[in-house]
Amino acid sequence: MVIISDAKKIGSSGTIDSYTFFSGKVEVKITIKKTEKEYVPLYETSVSIISRSTEIVLERIRNELIKSISLTNVKMGESKDTHIMEETFSKDAAILINKFFPDLDEKEQDFLTAYLLQKSLGFGNVQILMSDNLIEEIVINSADEPVWIYHKKHGWLKTNIRLNSEQDTKRYATMVGRKIGRQISVLEPLLDAHLADGSRVNATFNPISINGNTMTFRKFSSEPMTITHFLEFGTLDLDAAALIWHSIQFEMSMLISGGTASGKTSMLNVLACFFPPNQRIISIEDTREVRLPKYLHWVPLMTRLPNAEGKGEVSMGDLLVNSLRMRPDRIIVGEVRRKREIETLFEAIHTGHSCYATIHANDCHETINRLVNAPFEVPLSMLPAVSLIVNQYRNRRTGMRRTFQIAEINKDGGITILRQYDPRKDKLYTANKSKTLMETFKIFSGLSTAQIEKEIEDKKRVLNYLLKHKIKTVDGVGRVI
Repeated sequence: MVIISDAKKIGSSGTIDSYTFFSGKVEVKITIKKTEKEYVPLYETSVSIISRSTEIVLERIRNELIKSISLTNVKMGESKDTHIMEETFSKDAAILINKFFPDLDEKEQDFLTAYLLQKSLGFGNVQILMSDNLIEEIVINSADEPVWIYHKKHGWLKTNIRLNSEQDTKRYATMVGRKIGRQISVLEPLLDAHLADGSRVNATFNPISINGNTMTFRKFSSEPMTITHFLEFGTLDLDAAALIWHSIQFEMSMLISGGTASGKTSMLNVLACFFPPNQRIISIEDTREVRLPKYLHWVPLMTRLPNAEGKGEVSMGDLLVNSLRMRPDRIIVGEVRRKREIETLFEAIHTGHSCYATIHANDCHETINRLVNAPFEVPLSMLPAVSLIVNQYRNRRTGMRRTFQIAEINKDGGITILRQYDPRKDKLYTANKSKTLMETFKIFSGLSTAQIEKEIEDKKRVLNYLLKHKIKTVDGVGRVI
């Protein structure tokens, strides 16, 4: 998907931003503007105009196609089989469109085929929003109000897309449930699932959700963040990035903490590009979000929800225990939430594995408090197995994400804040000198303090090279590292 953006100042028209992208072969024009009647900006989508008579014929074609293709013959949870179904549908649709609209050129036929595919096998007009890379979240609250989105640049916005009825939401949720072999109904009104592209879907049915049926799509980023993006955005600086890189080089374990939507997983993804290619990496996730360079020795594992009978669940704890039998050099854990996961994580670290995980906490001190108190109850003596805590912060007013603190864990289980974020200057500054980390570097490298500092300076030059040459892709950054 290519986005062509044209940001503008708010003028008399109220336009804030405008751009275009392609949803399949359908060109979509986006206008974000303020209106007098709304408290939040409006996200307007527009596509090529289809007349009412054309819409009637297309609906007839759609019904014929749905009858001719048996959805039950395809394992919709498998992306390969889903692709086969889409190809079959598109081929049959093209034949019928050519029959009813023989005078159309090839481009117009492709447009109508893509439109039908979107309407029949996707989420209707909501499918358009799935193709906008600037959207993080898509929310259906009920059929009585428009679809909401969370935009990377503009935050929460209302769209001009509405569902015809609550039955549309039910149909979409049922379709998602069928893909993963689960049912959502009045008896089981909650659904948590993943789409083939890794996006997460949550659905609730009335009367659990009082105002109507709901769906929440958390989109999987097709272009994951890299260290170059973080340095450009000011999420962290060269000194912090070089220090973390040096720590990863010496196989030190880390916890990445932060509040909701503070960029914990993005940071985890960014740091994974520092891993060497001659080590085996196992990643364990609930949602497919970690993306590593292709040449790395990487085995991604994902949890599985229980079926309708409550059987078949594969939890993060199960995968963590199993990963220890796979001879990993490094283990990446999407997020630790339960006591068993924390216990297994620290056991893995103490058996010689470098582990990297995310956890909810607002700062480094709170991270330690969460670990040592219920429900985790990690003994204080075990905490030094984790060398660094990287804490992420999100400014709720502006939406900016920043690295808030970088702290080392000392031998007594306490912490020393090495780098601290100053919101007034929007910069990280050195808060304290290292008590533990530098000594650990010396022990395992045999280098002096001056030599270690020189190596960190060398890493800063490499990171500057990435910035200067605008190397931003996962594979591009990985190759340079």
